[in-house]
This record gives sequence, C-alpha cells and structure tokens, in this order.
Amino acid sequence: MKALKIAIATMSFILATSFTPLASAQQTGAQKSLYERLGGLRGITVVVDHFINQLVVNKTLNKNPAINAGRKSSPAPYLKFQVSQLVCEATGGPCKYTGKGMKESHAHLNITEQEWGVMAKEFQKTLDKFKVPVAEQKELFGIVGTLKGDIVIK
Repeated sequence: MKALKIAIATMSFILATSFTPLASAQQTGAQKSLYERLGGLRGITVVVDHFINQLVVNKTLNKNPAINAGRKSSPAPYLKFQVSQLVCEATGGPCKYTGKGMKESHAHLNITEQEWGVMAKEFQKTLDKFKVPVAEQKELFGIVGTLKGDIVIK
C-alpha cells in the first residue's frame, strides 16, 4: 500500500517525463494521440526510467522525511511501472492505471510548493534530455498541472 502511494505521488511528476520522441513523435501528428507522438510505451518507459532515477536520489526531495521514507519502502522499479502505466493511460495509450488517486496517495507525503518545483525541474531536464518536442512538453505539463492541487499541501 505504501509503495503504491509513493508510486502515485511520483507518477504525477512523471506524467510529463515519460516520452521519448521516436520517429512517430517526429511526424506531424495532429490526428495522433499524445501517447503515439511520444513514442508509445517504449518512449514512455525510457523517459520514466530516467526521471524516477533522478527523483529518488534528489537531496532536496529526500530532506522531506515522508518522501525519503517512501523511497525506501517503495522500490524504484515499482514506481517506474506505476508511473509508466499512468502516463500511458493519461496520454491516450492502451494502458489502464489501477493505482490510487493522486490525493489519497500523496496526502501523507506533505509535498510543498518548493518540492513540486524541484520535481518539475527534474521533469523538464528529462524531457529536454530526450528531446521531447515543445508542443508535447506543453501537453504533458498541462496534464501534470491538473494534478498539483491533489499533490501539494495547502
């Protein structure tokens, strides 16, 4: 249960980082889903893998005792699976996310506005590393932005 909560918390930040611009992402894709334009599950998992690797070692995020405990109780491979599944579904892919909702899974993590910003920066760095096109980045950040109210403490 705790691992799933951590996975979902991390997932919201990973929504934007889950996509590698493969050939399908480089084609004009007005009719293609974001999932397809990001390279499908292959692209998503490559980006999520890198993004989670960056988050789990981030010193600023791990200063938060709740986040740090979550990192220790929920192995990175599990987080990567959950986040990939969520991003796949949220971008129009065939996956079905079966985890808990963002509010329920993040409430105990006490994520601050500053920590949200740190995660967003890591997400941006990951997207840039994999050369995700600007239009797709904007869509991803739009998806992630809708989750912020359920993740960041008031």
